Amino acid sequence: MHVCLFDIDGTLVNTSGAGQAAMQAALRTVLNVERAAEGIPTAGRTDYAITADLFAHFQVEVSDDLWARFQAAYLEHLSSELAQRSGRVLPGIVRLLEQLSGRGDVQLGLLTGNYRDGARLKLEYFHLAEHFRFGAFGDCHVHRDDVARDARRTVHQIAPGLPDDRLWVIGDTPADIQCGKAINARVVAVATGSYNFSDLEAEQPEFLFRDLSEERRLLELLNS
Repeated sequence: MHVCLFDIDGTLVNTSGAGQAAMQAALRTVLNVERAAEGIPTAGRTDYAITADLFAHFQVEVSDDLWARFQAAYLEHLSSELAQRSGRVLPGIVRLLEQLSGRGDVQLGLLTGNYRDGARLKLEYFHLAEHFRFGAFGDCHVHRDDVARDARRTVHQIAPGLPDDRLWVIGDTPADIQCGKAINARVVAVATGSYNFSDLEAEQPEFLFRDLSEERRLLELLNS
């Protein structure tokens, strides 16, 4: 048995900035903030961490009610932003997921910084949701390594005793590489997001692809 944990943005899909636009729209809806928050990094981070930085940037007093209202507004705007933008599924992903889903010796999951419901909206919009039965998400952790540890605990429930060399993390940022290493997974980095091949190579992933259009290369790894 192999378990493959996929990142979403920059790995499976490119939403053409829908997530960031939805967060900005949620700020307008909930806080009546019109100006953009500049300088807050997003790639590879959790939505929880990004939201916390936004609240701190605008010196907002945080409460459970504010978190709930912001997330609800974000999800509402995310649906409309996805529909308005020219996002796309990244090269090779459809064929790869179809082939992996058809194998009895592979389980597919998510390891993403997205809010759980945000991940669902994105995957449903791009017709990829059917391939994933479980995952770990960015609802309550600042650090991706902690999301990875959640994923590892879930994997242990699904496949008790799974060896480290049968657990795979596939992502497009240094944070994906780091969190994969944090749980002793085999890491496949793919240069289809905001980091280029050289950026990712410097982080020393076990495997590095320019994209997954030659999906057989990843399939061969699972067969080895």
